[in-house]
Amino acid sequence: MAPNARLDHRNPLVFDTHELGRRPGALLRLTRSIEAPKDLGIQGVVGVPEGAPVELDLRLESVMEGVLVTGTARAQAEGECVRCLEPLQLDVEADFQELFTYPDADDRGRVIAEPGDDAEDDEDRFFLEDGLFDLEPLLRDAVVLALPMQPVCQEDCPGLCAACGARLADDPDHHHDAVDIRWAALQGLAGTMQDGEKDEMSGAEPGVDEKQEK
Repeated sequence: MAPNARLDHRNPLVFDTHELGRRPGALLRLTRSIEAPKDLGIQGVVGVPEGAPVELDLRLESVMEGVLVTGTARAQAEGECVRCLEPLQLDVEADFQELFTYPDADDRGRVIAEPGDDAEDDEDRFFLEDGLFDLEPLLRDAVVLALPMQPVCQEDCPGLCAACGARLADDPDHHHDAVDIRWAALQGLAGTMQDGEKDEMSGAEPGVDEKQEK
């Protein structure tokens, strides 16, 4: 992520490293409670609701190349069970670690004249911007990796009945009598034949009545 000099220190996900200086080995521990940004999670599957509390524990360590950020984010995610479609909640704990590089240092800590000469390398690197870094991209990646791709309300959730859609966990004995389609066709034919016999019987009666009248 190339530097863009647009970070706002008032953003709760932007952190200041000036206290560390550029002294390798300097260490700073931080805890912060923030409101979850929009779309934090796997869209349409499971995620932390916007505005929900996210607890951050961070360890900032000054190294030759920049600041090594190690931390953990804890929050509660919401989603829908992929088997029974019931809403669910789950605790998420996401660990992350990333090096935020000084803009004037290469990957060996050596000062370089013009950072960003190699655009491809810059895309894979995170930079400090005037001593600030933005944790949001790192947090998003960590939360997505910590969440299940197919969340379930419980490990043994039986899901829904394929025939009627009933939730099987609510009725463990739920079942439907299986009907062989071949027998179903014969039953239909038998019903047609019975209807025909009734028609023949009803058709013979008028002749008898006519003779009786004579």
